[in-house]
This record gives sequence, structure tokens and C-alpha cells, in this order.
Amino acid sequence: MATDRDPSMATYLGIWVGLLAIVGIEVAVTYRHPATKDLLAVLLILAFIEAGIGLLYFMHMKYERKILFWTVVPITLFVLLMMDHVWADAFRMFNLRLIQ
Repeated sequence: MATDRDPSMATYLGIWVGLLAIVGIEVAVTYRHPATKDLLAVLLILAFIEAGIGLLYFMHMKYERKILFWTVVPITLFVLLMMDHVWADAFRMFNLRLIQ
């Protein structure tokens, strides 16, 4: 059921072309063989832009109420932060000897 807030096919086509352009930029930057730190920075920035576009348009967050967005984002950041505290224990387990 379409409403006034639903994006048109032209909008989705424009977003798709924009995402293809970002992928093209990623490939072009990679073929230039920049320094590893520079390549990583550029690719991460472009990946965050792509993820944001996907989140806003393909997951329809742009058309939801703002309270949903401001509820999901802090919770996601909190979960990622808490996961970051667990990685040290996970890597420490590789060096432990299991007593048999």
C-alpha cells in the first residue's frame, strides 16, 4: 500500500546508481595502490556512507518516526561497546591451557 511518504521507483534507482558510483570509487581508489592507512581510511568512510544509505532507504529508517531511530542507534552503539569489552577475553582463551 503506497502512501505519500513512500519513495518512488526513481528514488530507488537513484540510490542504486549512487551506491554503484561509491563502489566504483572504492575500486578506483584500490587500483591506485595508496598507502595502507590511507586506503583503509577511505574504504571505511565509503563503507559507512553505504551502510547509512542502506539503513535509511532500504531499511526504511528515513520514513520512520525519529524516536525509533534515536532508540535503535544508541542501543546498537551500546551493544558494540559491550562486545568490544569481550574481545580481550576471547583472544586470551587462545593462550590458555586446558587441564585434562
